[in-house]
Amino acid sequence: MSRARCERCTRPLNHCLCHLIPRLPSRTRVLILQHPDEAGHALNTARLAALGLESAELRVGERFDLEPDPAYRACLLFPGETAQALPVAEDGRPLLLVVPDGTWRKARKLLHLNPQLAGLPRVCLPAGMRSRYRLRKAPAEGALATVEAIVAALELQEAPKRFDALLRPFEALIDGQIAAMGEDTYRRNHGG
Repeated sequence: MSRARCERCTRPLNHCLCHLIPRLPSRTRVLILQHPDEAGHALNTARLAALGLESAELRVGERFDLEPDPAYRACLLFPGETAQALPVAEDGRPLLLVVPDGTWRKARKLLHLNPQLAGLPRVCLPAGMRSRYRLRKAPAEGALATVEAIVAALELQEAPKRFDALLRPFEALIDGQIAAMGEDTYRRNHGG
């Protein structure tokens, strides 16, 4: 028998995070394109970001039909040789930040399957950012969970406005996972 789940955050009812999820406005619109393998993940940080931002949308799939909206400047948040550091220069239009969500391999697959994505101007975060995701070893320096990358991008683009309230449910998820495994197991396996 499966446990009852919250319809909004999809967590088990006794671990619902809705009370921690803010509802923040932003000038920047965020479109999260999530690989289907991530949708059922216990630490689905893309969903937390989408729930916490008024101007965010989460789409799950491998192929996406993106209709350009001339009211926004679309950019892909993904590193690469041509990626421009955030914040990007204003041209009067707000930014549409397109964020692939999945493992690095699956995010690259999304770009491959969606040439329209690969054609967007790329933006990236500054080098040296460190993840708070204490349960997972980052594959490379600067590898952040999706919600962390979105928060960092928004804070760079919309400074001095702050978006770190989006990280509260993320921190609670991590703390809950550590509590479930036990402090000794966490220290032994993750060096905490």
